[in-house]
Amino acid sequence: MPKLLLARHGATELNSARIFVGQRDAELSALGQSQVKKLSGRLAAEKIDVIYSSDLRRAMVTAETIASKHKLEITTCPELREVDYGKFEGLTFEQITQLYPELAGLCLNWDLQLKFPDGESVEELKQRVNKFLGRLKHHDQEQTVLIVAHGGPLRLIICSLLGIDPRHWRQMHLDLASLSIVNIYPEVAVLSLLNDTSHLR
Repeated sequence: MPKLLLARHGATELNSARIFVGQRDAELSALGQSQVKKLSGRLAAEKIDVIYSSDLRRAMVTAETIASKHKLEITTCPELREVDYGKFEGLTFEQITQLYPELAGLCLNWDLQLKFPDGESVEELKQRVNKFLGRLKHHDQEQTVLIVAHGGPLRLIICSLLGIDPRHWRQMHLDLASLSIVNIYPEVAVLSLLNDTSHLR
């Protein structure tokens, strides 16, 4: 398997307002566009052979900005979408607490069995991510693969590759427009960079 560059998309207005944004197709904000340009600059000199991206706009624009410096096509992957929050989409946690008090507590521990009303469960998100990871087996060890996605899928990718129990997926913080790197060797996966945002300063 190859070297993986894991990039989270830039900020949207909804992210800034601390709104639950899952599969709602939010555009990058002015801040997000600035973040993505800086992330693209950070990766300009990096060897990249393949780019995979969530098909949601905030991830696609992030991937397109990076790809423009490498003249690469982007493979869109619905499996890399953020979790579907269902009725929680577009709400703040305070609004969820008022409207769905019996469910709000479940969001605090992000258990794998947590299922959002009219949306997905965390377990379903994990299964999507595992399906995507099957694609990586077709790449050579020498290749470098960029994956542009959202906080949820990227956390679960890291957990899966490092053998971390997925119950701990929310104990890993990934900032907007951050970069993480996982080197895949025949015997083991090594996390060499986590949540790097030095390019945003």
